[in-house]
Amino acid sequence: MHDVPINKVRNIGIMAHIDAGKTTTTEQILFHSGRVYRIGQVDDGTASMDWMDQEQERGITICSAATFCSWRKHRITIIDTPGHVDFTAEVERCLRVLDGAVAIFCAVGGVEPQSETVWHQADRYEIPRLAFVNKMDRSGADYFAVVEAMKDKLGAKAVPIQLPWGCEDTFKGIIDLIRNQAVFFNHEKDDEVVERMEIPDELRDQAEEYRCILLESLAELDDDFLNDYLEGKEIRADRIKKLLRRYVLSGDIVPVLCGATLRNIGAQTLLDAIVDYLPSPVDVPAVRVLDRDGNEEIRPPNEKEKLTGLVFKIVNDDYCGKLVYVRIYSGKMKKGQKILNASNRRKERISRILEMHANRREEREDLGPGDIAALVGLDQVGTGDTICEIGHPVFLEGMRFAEPVISMAVEPRTPAQSDKMMDVLDKLSREDPTFKLHKDEETGQTIISGMGELHLQVMVERALRESEVRLRVGEPSVAYRETIEERKSGEYKFIRQSGGKGQYGHVIVDVEPAARGFGFEVKAAVKKTDIPAEFIPSVIEGIEDAARTGYVAGYPMTDMVVTITGGSFDDADSTEIAFKAAASMAFKDAVRRAGPILLEPIMNLQVITPPEYIGAIIADSGSRRGKICETIKNPNRVVIRSLVPLAELFGYATVLRSLTQGRASYTMEPAFFDVKQ
Repeated sequence: MHDVPINKVRNIGIMAHIDAGKTTTTEQILFHSGRVYRIGQVDDGTASMDWMDQEQERGITICSAATFCSWRKHRITIIDTPGHVDFTAEVERCLRVLDGAVAIFCAVGGVEPQSETVWHQADRYEIPRLAFVNKMDRSGADYFAVVEAMKDKLGAKAVPIQLPWGCEDTFKGIIDLIRNQAVFFNHEKDDEVVERMEIPDELRDQAEEYRCILLESLAELDDDFLNDYLEGKEIRADRIKKLLRRYVLSGDIVPVLCGATLRNIGAQTLLDAIVDYLPSPVDVPAVRVLDRDGNEEIRPPNEKEKLTGLVFKIVNDDYCGKLVYVRIYSGKMKKGQKILNASNRRKERISRILEMHANRREEREDLGPGDIAALVGLDQVGTGDTICEIGHPVFLEGMRFAEPVISMAVEPRTPAQSDKMMDVLDKLSREDPTFKLHKDEETGQTIISGMGELHLQVMVERALRESEVRLRVGEPSVAYRETIEERKSGEYKFIRQSGGKGQYGHVIVDVEPAARGFGFEVKAAVKKTDIPAEFIPSVIEGIEDAARTGYVAGYPMTDMVVTITGGSFDDADSTEIAFKAAASMAFKDAVRRAGPILLEPIMNLQVITPPEYIGAIIADSGSRRGKICETIKNPNRVVIRSLVPLAELFGYATVLRSLTQGRASYTMEPAFFDVKQ
């Protein structure tokens, strides 16, 4: 399986909103491809891709899990990603190294909040994708409504290439619009035979209508095909597939398939579509790298090229130690080889190469372009680092992750476990870029920060299970930010004389507000005659240190630009320490004048409820300073979307259960930071 040509390699991700059926679909793919011999179930904790204790107990995916299988002599690497918004960083870093994706939508829920989030993440990386409408056997399933929602909410060029054969409890197969056939999944046979037959009479008109839509979508993009279509020439299935592949790879079309993977319907035809339409490593643009001088190079996916790989995930394994997940873009890597981590300029040796199947592993001797595997023996690497050949350092574009929005204090139950607690929390923070850890200098407390209550709960549980450290946990608190409202200047002279060599530093800075979401930037626009170049790094460091603790309430500052505009120095007494201190005080002086304010995280809240509870939910949202954005009414349920400050949403699950007798559900995700009211 490892020796397949690179054009027969598929690296794909399975992405969706929580409970759309990602893991169940992956289990079906693994079973029908012969990778596993028993279909695991999410609900009873036997799914092979949900291997963590917390995943099995909660019935959700928390960590992305990689595996591989074979289908029609193609090698498919699959990464099953989490659907809960608290673990969206897992999706982000996986999409960074994948070539294609399968977006799964619930036939009842349609395009849900996290569906939109992961879709736009895939847009950012320009990843070709398929859409699979799952759970067609559920009450309330509506395939065509989901397709329209994809067009309206995602802006996707969604084109059905399959239609459902039946719906809800009558769903039994699909209509293949490319071959113009009905497909029946025969569960009575041991090998789950896919049977093709004539389209039933009652579905022929609908199949013809949607086949015309498919052909017209292709005709809009290809002039030769348009001419043949208008002339009424016979359109062969292989020509449709060839054109469809071209326009899936270009992002002009998203084919839509359907099924019910819990009932073993649709996995085989989905595998066919993955092979037929999603890209191999040679179908996507070759990666661009920068050398140390900032010159750009292109590294095609070829073994003869120099080694280029990206670290996208770190996992601490009980048996192997630190597992470093890497995607190889070019060149070849062998077990025992020495490599260079260009990001920190360290040389390390690869002791083992492991191909992962969730938490199980298989030894490999080498890796080539397009391979995704785990390395053992690399101690000084982090997420987003570039690995390359010694003597040929290059840099791939790194990864960006959202800032944490919620924090809580933790402490060990006994002082003797303090060091052990810090060790395990530090390991977890190296694994997860959105899990932050710091010590509050004023109170001495250890503060952990993450993307939501569930995120922090899972991390605390992992700390207990992986180190047996029992933690006391404080109440969650909001991770506020600080910014300014006006443009102002600040100045400070740091002068110390103690009889010998003195300390002298003088810095003038301007601060100005920036747009929400801009971040924090420091620029130097100062003459060398005012501040010599060798002191500028110390000035920048002093400003950044001061910005981390803010001015109003000790929160990090954001959405502002700081410009170093002037200063002075003394040939005898100026030092880096003096300029760092002067810069910190000048920055604080400028912020004090510029109208510092607090920003709070605002969340996108979506509540799905029976119609009779609309009034109570909207009234409760108003009491939480919420702003209703949209209300979507369906026959049996209502979707209420609103913007609510995170500070008002702690314990919301309990309140919602009380308001709706446990019949409503909700999801929330960070939207933006806004001025605290």
